[in-house]
Amino acid sequence: MVTETFSLHAKLAADTISIGDLQSSRLLLMNDARYAWLILVPRCDQVMDLDQLTDDDRTAVWKDIMQVSAALRALTNPFKLNIAALGNQVPQLHIHIVARNQGDAAWPGPVWGVGNAEPYDPNIATTFVDDCRQALGL
Repeated sequence: MVTETFSLHAKLAADTISIGDLQSSRLLLMNDARYAWLILVPRCDQVMDLDQLTDDDRTAVWKDIMQVSAALRALTNPFKLNIAALGNQVPQLHIHIVARNQGDAAWPGPVWGVGNAEPYDPNIATTFVDDCRQALGL
């Protein structure tokens, strides 16, 4: 259940740039310019895994995933979209949506643990966040 008392895990807050709130999730940009990497965090307290969501919340989160995926695809024209909910280092439920292209820094492997993050130039980050907001109607 989406709650007013929702708080973002400290590691997610430190590693991302806020884009805004969708129907049931907070949308973040991973601060790693090597990838167009968005993260959805359902605004539900004490939820670590997708199966812990109510049916209604799971449906709402799935709609957010589809909306963000379509926007990211339109903005970046990726070869492949990777969608995953891991959470081994950050237990708060969060869903990664990563636009992948052949030859990116981790291709063809996963983006996790490959090299060091390259923070966005603030102007480029602002432009990408604004583009995401516009594409999502935020």
